[in-house]
Amino acid sequence: MSASEIQDIPAFEHYMSQLKCYYYDYKGVIPDSPYKYEFLGLNLLFLLSQRRLADFHIELERLTIEEITSSVYINHPVSMEQYLMEGNFHKVFLSKGNVPSKRYDYFIDIFLNATRDEVAYCIEDAYEILSLKDATPMLFFKSDAETRLFGEKRKWKLVNDTFHFPKSKKRTDDVIPSAHVTRVMLEYTKELDQII
Repeated sequence: MSASEIQDIPAFEHYMSQLKCYYYDYKGVIPDSPYKYEFLGLNLLFLLSQRRLADFHIELERLTIEEITSSVYINHPVSMEQYLMEGNFHKVFLSKGNVPSKRYDYFIDIFLNATRDEVAYCIEDAYEILSLKDATPMLFFKSDAETRLFGEKRKWKLVNDTFHFPKSKKRTDDVIPSAHVTRVMLEYTKELDQII
């Protein structure tokens, strides 16, 4: 599978479905391919990059513990998923430096950008203002220029090297009217008591 085929996501999924047929359905009938674990790991990384965690775990369940722990190709995406679930984003970004195959680069980049976007959503919700200098390491960029460009793409307001995140009106609309809900729940409770 070439780099261009990997970057064509529908084609990649098609090729992987064909490969998995040989890897699983004909296991023991034909010899294992030397690329088996590289492509199975690449598929796991693809699923992570698309945030298809349920599918990731379904594919993982098809593998034995020995296959997961002994193959660097499988272990790499498994470790990345673990770091993501722990919220250890620093290790997620460090993992780009030790990819087991060049074929992984495309999906690693997608995965890291999606992870960075998740961090950005959290920043937008948690802060009203944040300095450019503080935002750079939070977003795992190497320079303020990268952070500035990222902020522009997200339409963040930058004034005097400080990002401003106005709280949206949507958040006030999403507030649950607790007094009303409590009153309705108490009425339901009274009705239930009358029925019983």
